[in-house]
Amino acid sequence: MCGIVGLFLKDKSLEPKLGEMLTEMLVTMTDRGPDSAGIAVYGADAAGQGKLTVQSDDAERDFASLAEDLGTAIDAKVSLYQKDTHAVLVAPADKLDQMRQALRELRGNVRVMSAGDTIEIYKEVGLPKDVAARFEISKMGGSHGIGHTRMATESAVTTMGAHPFSTGPDQCLVHNGSLSNHNSLRRKLRREGIRIETENDTEVGAAYLTWKMQHGSTLGQALESSLEDLDGFFTFVVGTKDGFGVVRDPIACKPAVMAETDQYVAFGTEYRALANLPGIETARVWEPEPATVYFWNH
Repeated sequence: MCGIVGLFLKDKSLEPKLGEMLTEMLVTMTDRGPDSAGIAVYGADAAGQGKLTVQSDDAERDFASLAEDLGTAIDAKVSLYQKDTHAVLVAPADKLDQMRQALRELRGNVRVMSAGDTIEIYKEVGLPKDVAARFEISKMGGSHGIGHTRMATESAVTTMGAHPFSTGPDQCLVHNGSLSNHNSLRRKLRREGIRIETENDTEVGAAYLTWKMQHGSTLGQALESSLEDLDGFFTFVVGTKDGFGVVRDPIACKPAVMAETDQYVAFGTEYRALANLPGIETARVWEPEPATVYFWNH
């Protein structure tokens, strides 16, 4: 019953409005999932710099002096900007893994939402309008983004159980549906060294795609493989640093609609999520076919 939205911009003049458009799209999906919500935004690439987006239930305590403490630990300059319960830590890109390890040692209760060059993920328990307002998503710009509002079925209603899930650099996934073989696949992926933080079935889907891409698959190829290796029913919308992909399982029982113009590609669980996009009246609008991968990249 969850709600998904996605927007991939072809027209750079729309990039300052990405957060505003995504927020409006997601709020229309509120009744499909009032438990929690989240948005991934792909912003500008800062040459040589990477970032971790992190979350804390006690942000005032945990974020105080965190940049300085991490900078000392990794022997590099670290900057921090905070948004409510989340913060973005910026450091040299080649220091991100080291910074992540230092974060575990210095602030063990701070959770990593995403890591990479351009991605930032903000998610919390609550309605989409409230989550988006807390993190001022409407003020954010970027090239593409994905949002999700959740009705929990497979795991508890928590920040970590909210979507999007990110299990690799600049990668994220949102999901409507349920995977039936996630327990066995989770064990396999953990043996392969893939980091999985929760018992949520969607995170296993994200981790599966990360694993396939680590072994040389493109996102499109990884999505193709998912049709063979993942059991259950699912609609996935996936983001990478420069790409945006959609796939539905062979039964395709979960609703989905897409629209494309010269300015953008958009995804919504229902058409009402797309209804206020610019130029939607002349867009090519269609329902994604079952077992078919759709992919765009910059």
